[in-house]
Amino acid sequence: MGHMNITEFILLGLFSDEDAKVACFVLFTLCYVAILSGNLLILLTIRGSHLSEQPMYFFLSYLSFMDVCFTSTVGPKLITDLLAQRKTISYNSCMAQMFYAHFFGATEIFILVAMAYDRYAAICRPLHYMIIMSRQMCYGLLVASIIGAFVHSIMQVLIIVELPFCGPNQIDHYFCDVFPLLKLACTDTRLWSIVIISSTGVLSILTFVALVISYIIILSTLRTHSIQGRRKALSTCGSHITVVFMFFLPLIFTYVPMADSVSHDKVFALFYTMIAPMFNPLIYTLRNADMKNAMRKVWCWDRLLNSKIILFLPAISLMHCLKR
Repeated sequence: MGHMNITEFILLGLFSDEDAKVACFVLFTLCYVAILSGNLLILLTIRGSHLSEQPMYFFLSYLSFMDVCFTSTVGPKLITDLLAQRKTISYNSCMAQMFYAHFFGATEIFILVAMAYDRYAAICRPLHYMIIMSRQMCYGLLVASIIGAFVHSIMQVLIIVELPFCGPNQIDHYFCDVFPLLKLACTDTRLWSIVIISSTGVLSILTFVALVISYIIILSTLRTHSIQGRRKALSTCGSHITVVFMFFLPLIFTYVPMADSVSHDKVFALFYTMIAPMFNPLIYTLRNADMKNAMRKVWCWDRLLNSKIILFLPAISLMHCLKR
């Protein structure tokens, strides 16, 4: 480990306005609950229905799981810090938070790429789809996503761990990230900044460009399809494209420096840590007939009555009584 004198950092958080903190505490708590419940609902619906056999939903269930993990790395600390007097984080916790944020975030990026590849195979190579997107292929892409994300995250942590921290320990952010930490190091970090911009920044841009190109190819192929086929394909691709834009644009703005813009970085980071994960379940369910049908089947009464949830019926009937 590098030369380390500082044992803890102070997170300056989103802003210093005291009055806004309570309102934001309530708002972010609601966001976090929405993220957990929305993504877990998708995860359990897919796992509990025949949708899990389809590659697209196989990836979607893991995307939802990553959303939950990713937001949980940052969300709870952001929320509790809004009301805390001293917003400290130990050196080790800081490194762990940075590793997990990058790990889950990068896994999510790679899963979005796998989903784009799946849509490409389904729409542009329909006759070979079942062979191309076999179960082995799905697991292969998932494992590759996890390994790629692990390598990416461990690189970020190794860079920071080697730096000396001896002076100011105030991080101008609400979670431990690479750029705010580089600013605190007691050494010249310009070279490392370039390394990180060229790894994370270029990774985000290349992935984004690859995804956009893949969707352009998909949409141009759709012209040959029937109107009904076109509509169905557009609805699934539409939701993917929305998620990709919501996740990638703030990410690119954060890791590809426009100027010295850390204050903006915090706002952009809010997008991919809290706002995008909250909208993902809505985007994927509202525009998707298969998902809606699966939800009806998985969560409806006839299924509930035959299952172990009969144990909860007294509580449910009590609620009905109270309503009257």
